[in-house]
Amino acid sequence: MTKTAKLRVLQLGSPAGLYGAERWILALVKHLNSERFESIVSVIKDDVGQNAPLCQEAKKMGFSVHLFEGQGKVNFNVVCQLHRFIVQNNINVLHTHFYKTDYIGYLATRRTKCKIVSTPHGWSKKMDAKLWCYEMLDRLIFPFLDAVAPLSEELYAPLAKIPGMRDKLYFIRNGVDLSEIVESQAINPDLLEQKRLGAFILGYIGQLIPRKGLDTLIKALARVKCLPWRLYLIGDGPQKEELKEIARKEGILKQIHFMGFRQDRIDFLRGFDAFILPSRLEGIPRCLMEAMGVGVPAIASNIPGCNDLIQDQRTGVLFDVDDDAMLATIIEKLAEANGLRQRLAFNAMDYVHKFYSATRMAEDYEALYEKLSAPAESPDRSLGLV
Repeated sequence: MTKTAKLRVLQLGSPAGLYGAERWILALVKHLNSERFESIVSVIKDDVGQNAPLCQEAKKMGFSVHLFEGQGKVNFNVVCQLHRFIVQNNINVLHTHFYKTDYIGYLATRRTKCKIVSTPHGWSKKMDAKLWCYEMLDRLIFPFLDAVAPLSEELYAPLAKIPGMRDKLYFIRNGVDLSEIVESQAINPDLLEQKRLGAFILGYIGQLIPRKGLDTLIKALARVKCLPWRLYLIGDGPQKEELKEIARKEGILKQIHFMGFRQDRIDFLRGFDAFILPSRLEGIPRCLMEAMGVGVPAIASNIPGCNDLIQDQRTGVLFDVDDDAMLATIIEKLAEANGLRQRLAFNAMDYVHKFYSATRMAEDYEALYEKLSAPAESPDRSLGLV
């Protein structure tokens, strides 16, 4: 019996960091069936100073990686590089993840047998005219791709209204790598020491950027007077100094720990008494799924994406966007109610493990990759829909 050749899938991600979307890519390739699929992880370096942490991490995991070099938003030299790589390496599916990779991927796959699928991870809320044009152009390109697989119903619904998308759109629900969460039970020793001293530990993991609403979190904590709290911000970004200045003006800078990017973020997460995501805009936030999956009570703004995961007072607690007074009240209530925290954590773990595992997500992508490589007569638009 002839052994079926593996499908070769090239993931094209961002070179700039290792945040939600990049970790999503790593979770996907880790859980794809290695007997049926060969994954290659790549990025386009548009700055010589970038060290491409996505590729570094993928290489540690044992996957092949490739760096494409090119300056600017759409560099036609990069298009040629990618086109040659696809042809020379017999790539069956190119999977892109951002507007730039969508543009370049579309051009590079022309006149090849390679299929292209894009996964939108979310859209910007506050943007300048240039970014608005880039993201609008991305949506206009979608009907010309072979498949578009948004990871939340909130992202799916508006895309379904675009002409020409009916036969291209697939809904594959987001997932989180639960194996990464359960492989170790370590807790960061600094957090253990703070707990020993009686501190209530609050935490956030992600980029320090305006749409994450961290200014609201800091203002909320300034209202919390009768609680010995500490806040750990795991991640980096352009808003770091602005957030420090807000905390300094509120007189609480010494209680906030700006930890930067951390490889051991899960060890911090396990030590949080509550995880807070005060975002103004999200897709399906990976960091929130991780917190729920590890059993940390979660507080999040009541926006699409967050309220897809959190059923208020059952799997977490929701507050109104930018309402720092409401957030402060919730923090104080959770700190006083250990029983409530335990109930929320248990329900959240059960919910995420049932519906948002990376294993389930990978199985849905396997079906899509195979469908694209050998198209069925009647495409199933409901891949991954629970």
